[in-house]
Amino acid sequence: MINITAAFCAAVMFVLLPSCSNKGKNLAEAISERDTLPTMNSLGVTTLISDSGITRYKVITEEWTIFDKKNPPYWAFEKGVYLEKFDSLFHIDASIKADTAYYYEKKKLWELRSNVQIQSQRGDKFETELLFWDERKEKVFSEKFIKIEQADKVITGYGFESDQSLSEYQIKNTTGIFTIEDKPQTVSSQQTDSLKNDQ
Repeated sequence: MINITAAFCAAVMFVLLPSCSNKGKNLAEAISERDTLPTMNSLGVTTLISDSGITRYKVITEEWTIFDKKNPPYWAFEKGVYLEKFDSLFHIDASIKADTAYYYEKKKLWELRSNVQIQSQRGDKFETELLFWDERKEKVFSEKFIKIEQADKVITGYGFESDQSLSEYQIKNTTGIFTIEDKPQTVSSQQTDSLKNDQ
């Protein structure tokens, strides 16, 4: 009986001692929140995106990260993005540039931030710091300052809403409408010198 007890104790010690010796080691913590990690991270991307089998967009970006476990899930373009939107005949409806962009796939919503520049199919240019594009509602909108340059005039204001082709739009609070001829002209150094001589 004593021999069996001693043998059992020796076996237990043999099993437990190695596990006790690991207590002093530093182990990395397990990742408990899966949503902190991206599903995909791609660098130097140029790609076409289709919807229902039809090519809708061309995307060029330095970095594209997808977080599909976030609530809500989204795509991040935090190093800038250039986007072309196509109509059903593969004509470019609009081109868009922004320093930062997020796309919420389930909502079909784009959020464009910082130095947002858009050119519509008819040539109008839009500049703002924040713009949303809701694909489901087919609307583009912003509450920030916006500048719109048309062929014959420049319009500025706060608050903007448009159809997604940027052909029909309105500015909620217009701050100025300037014809192209009204743009301030720079004075050359020769003109400045002649003004000084005349005095």
